[in-house]
Parts: sequence; C-alpha cells; structure tokens
Amino acid sequence: MSEVIGIDHIYITVSDMEHAEIFYDKVLLNILDFRKNKFVLNGDPHIQYFNRHFGYIIRPARTQTIHDPYAPGLHHFCFRVDSADDVISIAEKLREAGIEASEAKLYPEYAPDYWATYFTDPDGIRLEITNYRLERQERYNNW
Repeated sequence: MSEVIGIDHIYITVSDMEHAEIFYDKVLLNILDFRKNKFVLNGDPHIQYFNRHFGYIIRPARTQTIHDPYAPGLHHFCFRVDSADDVISIAEKLREAGIEASEAKLYPEYAPDYWATYFTDPDGIRLEITNYRLERQERYNNW
C-alpha cells in the first residue's frame, strides 16, 4: 500500500493578488523563510511560496465572496514549527510586521504541550502556527 508522506501543496484563492502578495511576503518569505516564484497557469497569475516540505500557492479568485470558515471548505491552515519558542518568536515577528496575531500561548485543552498563535490573511483565511508536539513526534517515530 502506498503511504501519503506529506502535503505537497495547497492553493488559496485571493480577492486581490497585490494585497495578498504583500501579506504573504511578510509571513512566508520574511518570517517563515519560504522561497517564492511566480507563474501563469491557464492565463491566471500564480505566486508559489515553498520550502523543502510543501508549496503554498495563491491565485486570483473568480468570484468575490467573503471567506466563511464555518461553511464547507477550508476552516484554517496550520503551519508547524519546531518548538514553542519558535511559536513565541514568530508571533512577535508577525505583530512587528503589522499583522494582528494572537499572543503565543499554551493551549492545554488541545494537548499538554500545544503552543499556538492565530492570525488571518487579507481574505479572512484563518492561519495558525503551532509547535511540533510530543504526540506528533511519537506518532511519527513509532508508527
């Protein structure tokens, strides 16, 4: 049986490519150390942010509606970093960059070592940064 070994990429539609690019440059390029390229697919401009693990691509929306995280579809997207200290540092950097991110804090109701910060993109897509928790590490190492 073939095993899924990760997320290859995710496409996010945005209402304003220029505005989204400014936001995602701050978050993904400047803070999370992704790389970036641009391409055109079926006549539409795309911007791909990527690291060694996966790609996060933005493309223009074809209709203009407000994102509803409680409608069918994407509720939120969570980026994993190595440690709680990384979550704390990233939350501070997000706020320094003018992005309204929550204070990084421990959420023991999710897991005993679950640290997170939350913020939204310009179209209301909910984003999260969390640490690589012991439960996830043990699951990976002892599968």
